[in-house]
Amino acid sequence: MNIKKIVYIILGCIGLGLGAVGAVLPLLPSFPFLMLAAFCFARSSERLHNWFIGTKLYKNNLESYVAGKGMTKKTKVRIMVTVTILMSIGFIMMDAVPVGRIILACVWIFHLLYFIFGVKTISVTTPEPSECA
Repeated sequence: MNIKKIVYIILGCIGLGLGAVGAVLPLLPSFPFLMLAAFCFARSSERLHNWFIGTKLYKNNLESYVAGKGMTKKTKVRIMVTVTILMSIGFIMMDAVPVGRIILACVWIFHLLYFIFGVKTISVTTPEPSECA
């Protein structure tokens, strides 16, 4: 196994761990870390990638987005609120760095615009009673 694959596996495991913690803690976003894990596992090992895309964590957070369908409104709002809170903390801490505040504000605005207009909103469908049996 070459060094590049080992680095991808390590980064994928870190992303998976942080994504799992982010799925439980409301302040830590899980989406970007799970995207990192998906990217790294796809580059490192087909077996790891197939395992990861079969997990409930992947199916609940990334599957519809990766398939190009979009995200549920709840997921989009959760991501936008989490990023807004974290960026607000950085914004407050940068009161002596006005250029940093401007850059952070621009990144935040583009982030909101992307999730509002760039990512399709899908509805949550519940299975018909006949499909459950």
